[in-house]
Amino acid sequence: MDKILMKRVYEPVEEMDGFRILIDRLWPRGISKDTAKLSNWFKDLAPSSELRKWFCHKPELFEEFRNRYLEELRTDGQKQEYIRQIFEMAARCPVTLLYGAKDPVYNHARVLMEELGRLAEGD
Repeated sequence: MDKILMKRVYEPVEEMDGFRILIDRLWPRGISKDTAKLSNWFKDLAPSSELRKWFCHKPELFEEFRNRYLEELRTDGQKQEYIRQIFEMAARCPVTLLYGAKDPVYNHARVLMEELGRLAEGD
């Protein structure tokens, strides 16, 4: 899992980023496509619109959000395909998952990294 990294899309691009994949459903405000330097945009890997709107980045809802998003990650075929592609890319070079949320703790990228770690361990 050390080849899969996570950071805000607003942080500077670094050579060590490898494949840069935006994992937000919505394009981040104030970032141009040139600045983002994306390799891919997996918008359907993000939480469903309904779940994203329900959560609204409220820390007190995070645990329930986490459970619901994990359920989506484990049952949605498209999300599972994106996860497979992330592992496939990470076998060749580093992969950086990019998100736009201001809060570094209460966001979907953390939940996704948790799930990727679980899957990498073969759990």
